[in-house]
Amino acid sequence: MLNTIKTDTNTRMTKSVEALRLELTKLRTGRASTALVDHLKVNYYGSDVPLSQVASVAVNDARSLTITPWEKPMVAAVEKAILASDLGLTPNTMGTVIRINLPALTEERRRELSKHVSHEGENAKVAIRNIRRDAMHQVKELLKEKNITEDDAHRSDDEIQKLTDRFVKEVDEVVRAKEQELMAV
Repeated sequence: MLNTIKTDTNTRMTKSVEALRLELTKLRTGRASTALVDHLKVNYYGSDVPLSQVASVAVNDARSLTITPWEKPMVAAVEKAILASDLGLTPNTMGTVIRINLPALTEERRRELSKHVSHEGENAKVAIRNIRRDAMHQVKELLKEKNITEDDAHRSDDEIQKLTDRFVKEVDEVVRAKEQELMAV
């Protein structure tokens, strides 16, 4: 029973860190990345679908992306999705190819993005702590039902706390790496 709780806790904490990494890939840094537009939804004949299902996205050079819709009528829908997004980018259309130039980030925008990265990191830490709380609650329930001894409960609490510390440290490293990437000119 305790091993199941620890395994579940480890899995959930790993997912929290992965969710943070995924969220941070959507942030615009100084370099072009296809992950920047992966989360965009495009209206495809009445339903919203991911951009990757209606077009191919490629990195042209360090500061530009090219998006090539597979159907000519989709060019306008892709442009509309880019303009409606929170990325603050302007698409340039040349026939059936949409080019997005990424301007250099200003110092103020870098600081703003850095604060957002820190905020996302804090959200991930809160999620990890909530997972810890749930696991410790499960251990206390087992102790209350007399399914485990007090020594087992204390040992499990210590192991869950060590897991929590490890994942909080991993979140800190992910946030620090993203902030350094943002501040690099």
